[in-house]
Amino acid sequence: MPPNPAPKLKSHIAKDRPPFDRIALLLQGGGALGSYQAGVYEALSEANVEPDWVAGISIGSMNSALIAGNAPELRVARLRQFWEEITTSPFSIPFMQSFKPKGDYVHSALNQLRAVGIMLAGANDFFKPRALPPFLHPPGALEALSFYDVTPLRATLERLVDFDRINAGEMRLSVGATNVRTGNFAYFDTTTHEIRPEHIIASGALPPGFPPVEIEGEYYWDGGIVSNTPLQWVLDSRPRADTLAFQVDLWSARGDMPRDIVEVDLRAKEIRFSSRTRQGTDQFRKSQQLRRAVCGLLKQLPGDRRNDPEWKLLEDEADEKVYNIVHLIYHASRYESSCKDYEFSRQTMEEHWRAGYNDTVRTLRHPEVLERPMNAEGFSTFDLAIDGRE
Repeated sequence: MPPNPAPKLKSHIAKDRPPFDRIALLLQGGGALGSYQAGVYEALSEANVEPDWVAGISIGSMNSALIAGNAPELRVARLRQFWEEITTSPFSIPFMQSFKPKGDYVHSALNQLRAVGIMLAGANDFFKPRALPPFLHPPGALEALSFYDVTPLRATLERLVDFDRINAGEMRLSVGATNVRTGNFAYFDTTTHEIRPEHIIASGALPPGFPPVEIEGEYYWDGGIVSNTPLQWVLDSRPRADTLAFQVDLWSARGDMPRDIVEVDLRAKEIRFSSRTRQGTDQFRKSQQLRRAVCGLLKQLPGDRRNDPEWKLLEDEADEKVYNIVHLIYHASRYESSCKDYEFSRQTMEEHWRAGYNDTVRTLRHPEVLERPMNAEGFSTFDLAIDGRE
């Protein structure tokens, strides 16, 4: 018989800081689904598990900036303000905003209707449609490169985010973007860059909806074009440190068999943007096993070999750091279609927020989530969907 699972805690609130040198919060891209991440952060903050490094792609970069760019006691309020503002539709119909449908078919139809409203009118304080479509502007003009203007987003970030606080370095911030000219992935990090609104906007500049953003003479698009998660950036960072990482994904690689053409489109989108988080963690597990094995072997070598170049090369790669990765993955409901990443309605935002909060509370009630891994590889993962045992 399998061993009994560890007992759950009555409360998700941690008494002490988890025993790791670094706590990282990693936020994937996913547009309107990003309020799930806000719910995750609310639960972490409530539990006294504050990250000292936030890294994000696309909407994850915006949530990251709101967290890093505000004092701890203001972060949840600023996240709430941001999400309430951008889900106050300029194409508002009270019935559409507050009506709670019964049944997946009606719910799906209403969500798609709301998404059409966003496509036509934009999202308040986020983006707005251009007066003329891009093909009516001369080639080379910025207006010819996108359907929407993101000027409102810059004003929102400048109002809700303290960029001086971000650059002071109290909390490390990393955001990923794609260089349009080279196709290479780039990270803007507070250890190497002064982060301004344009870095955050560039990370979420998904074409052809949004225009590329110029930074120091180069133009950048959404980081999700190359990689939709900052996981590898954090795991590969030097110097290495004992790390507890909360990986918050908005697209699930796993899902049900589609039942119709609408669900086919949704399932394909989920697979495309899921970033293969589990594949990445499996690869890191193998690398971690090798690093710790090499570290053990090096300790057995005689002292007169320690100046050999081969020794130095291995010594740079070997360490005994430990890593705990907690997966928090949003799982779409049956009624959600492929428009779920731009369905910025208030009701749906609240649903996503509650889901993130509840998933995190249930996860933190398992004490092993915040404990250092004791296995040989010094690496463990936790996924509520698999290990939750609710």
